Amino acid sequence: MTYGAEKIRPYKGEEQKTVQVRRMFDTIAFAYDKLNRLLSLGFDKGWRKKGIAYLKPFAPQHILDIATGTGDLAIAMRHRLNAEKVIGADISEGMMSIGREKAREAGYADSISFEQQDCLALTYENNRFDAATAAFGVRNFEDIEQGISEMYRVLKPGGHIMILELSSPEYFPMKQLFSVYSKYIIPTMGKLISKEKAAYDYLPSSIKVVPQGRVMTGILDRAGFKETQYRTFTFGVCTMYTGTK
Repeated sequence: MTYGAEKIRPYKGEEQKTVQVRRMFDTIAFAYDKLNRLLSLGFDKGWRKKGIAYLKPFAPQHILDIATGTGDLAIAMRHRLNAEKVIGADISEGMMSIGREKAREAGYADSISFEQQDCLALTYENNRFDAATAAFGVRNFEDIEQGISEMYRVLKPGGHIMILELSSPEYFPMKQLFSVYSKYIIPTMGKLISKEKAAYDYLPSSIKVVPQGRVMTGILDRAGFKETQYRTFTFGVCTMYTGTK
């Protein structure tokens, strides 16, 4: 099954979405962290804290962070969960190179590693990790069902998935405000700072059509996860999805 988010691509042309997303993130990597703070109005830090708070009672020691980007979630999990090992996996070496430097500066060079991986065909063995996470990256998957299935495969029985994803608010007035913000402010600010208009046209388009709520937990259910739930933050701008293998 395919979803709208899988059909949205950063650039025109016949290249696979994965290829285009890699190129996009390699291009904007230098400005990504600054834009992320600015465009989320700083709320992204709080959203990550809530995701980590979900995982804390389970004390995961070996964690896989899919679509890790510049490593914000990976670094925060290592710090707040005192995890033994966190692997940040991503298709963009440009993003991960910044993540490696941030991990080194935080003193976690030995306990956080960054590895280039295709989220649809991870090279890790079955039943390896205590937790698998993804923050704001599922909408970039070429095949969301396959990506979630891979996260399930590499989790140990009893392991937990935690996904944070941007979502479209459903109710007045936040629905209308977010529509204006995503249509006009995000592309304008993104172009000014990153000089890459396509990336920040792609962002609101992909948010608009990514599976949300029960549709997304249904994907987790079909992958085999149990106890699947979702919870929204900031009037529906961000949603956390969780489940257990």
